Amino acid sequence: MSSMLLQKILRRIITIVPVIVLAMTVVFFVSHMVPSDPARLIAGQYASEEQVAQIRAEYGLDKPLPTQYLIYLRDTFTGRFGKSMHTRRPVMEDIEEFFPATMELALVSMFIVIVVGVPLGVVSAVRKDHLSDHASRLFALGGVSVPVFWLAILMQLYFYFKLGWLPVGDRLTYGLAPPTDITGLYILDSLLTGNWQTLGDSIRHIILPAAALSISSMSSVVRQTRSEMLKVLKEDYVVFHKAYGLARWRVIYKYALRNALTPTVSLVGLVFGLLLGGSFLVETVFNWPGIGQYVAQSVLSSDFPAIIGATMVVTLSYALVNLLVDVVYMLINPKVRL
Repeated sequence: MSSMLLQKILRRIITIVPVIVLAMTVVFFVSHMVPSDPARLIAGQYASEEQVAQIRAEYGLDKPLPTQYLIYLRDTFTGRFGKSMHTRRPVMEDIEEFFPATMELALVSMFIVIVVGVPLGVVSAVRKDHLSDHASRLFALGGVSVPVFWLAILMQLYFYFKLGWLPVGDRLTYGLAPPTDITGLYILDSLLTGNWQTLGDSIRHIILPAAALSISSMSSVVRQTRSEMLKVLKEDYVVFHKAYGLARWRVIYKYALRNALTPTVSLVGLVFGLLLGGSFLVETVFNWPGIGQYVAQSVLSSDFPAIIGATMVVTLSYALVNLLVDVVYMLINPKVRL
């Protein structure tokens, strides 16, 4: 890796820091605008004022808001997010338990988006105005038009209740032990440990939620790839290679696709962020034990440390993925400025 590339990456990392601090500030103050008393919710409606005051003191809720904010910044930058009010465990322990499920769901969805979306966009552009092009465009239009939660419910009704092909709920069949914990991603851990039974079961469980989560993002990738391919196919160098007698597939995949994919790589970074954030609804519908369900339970109980901690981890993951995408983008096109 050249020194210039390293300098650009470091400069990009520095620009991420104020974004993270701004996100932390917004999440903190917005979460504290909720007109409810988390100490009262935890203590219950029949608890005495002394008991409620004790809980406020335990979680620092009796301190002025600016003081709570400074403590929150200190804890966040030291890798701690306090203690959850509804699980009574350190938030970081909860995140370590729930976040791998969300990350695995987002990664599998991203895999589906790329493997299916890019080829569909290429075929649609190459076969412009043919039946495959119309079908691809119809699919893309439908993907962005149908709400994710509605699509998830339809998939459950058809593939689980009617056909019985795929399971719904949780990451593994009840009674089947998870693989040895290495990364927290069941599919990857099963591969690393050679646990084929768990591998097959975890793949069957993730297909429906990952498919439901990926449809909308895939539609964007299909349309972006098609649009860029149509532009590139009209470029002089592509026309020249065609006239020179090179095989059509070679012109498309060796010369046109590489340039057409450059803007799509940027889109992929945004898509991954949408998959992480959008997984909340899908996790709820499919009873997927990820960070989305954890945040939903935290919101219901006004669990500030849990809400802030989970949101910050998702934000940081999104920023890191975008950094990675920027680096890949620059490797593809060295002239780009980060």
